[in-house]
Amino acid sequence: MATVGIDHLAMPTADAEKLIAFYKKLGFAINDEEEWRAGEAKIFSIQAGDSKINVHPEGFTADLRGDTAVPGSADICFVWDGTAEDCQKMLNDAGVEIIRGPGPRKGARARGSLPAVSMYARDPDHNLLEWMIYL
Repeated sequence: MATVGIDHLAMPTADAEKLIAFYKKLGFAINDEEEWRAGEAKIFSIQAGDSKINVHPEGFTADLRGDTAVPGSADICFVWDGTAEDCQKMLNDAGVEIIRGPGPRKGARARGSLPAVSMYARDPDHNLLEWMIYL
């Protein structure tokens, strides 16, 4: 198969400032933040490894996006490179409530055959966030 990964996905937000602050507390880099603030870019993105999440701020319109995209409709799973305890501490230190987990989950690596645990939280738009920890 020639498709080998995900470059980016996109999600709208109801409050760009809250979203930026939230993801920065979790250690994510925000791409194009200065350009967006200066009005030179229509969107900014959240960097996650070699992938990114393009964020469509309030009032953003485009003809190339999901027809029914609304804030809170994303379900994103990040891979945590460390222990479940370290991930829990990072989330707790950032003031993020873990709504479920850690618990056993089936991830994508090795077509779901590697053991993993994950935990869940929500961002300010109520998008579901998951951190997958491969054991």
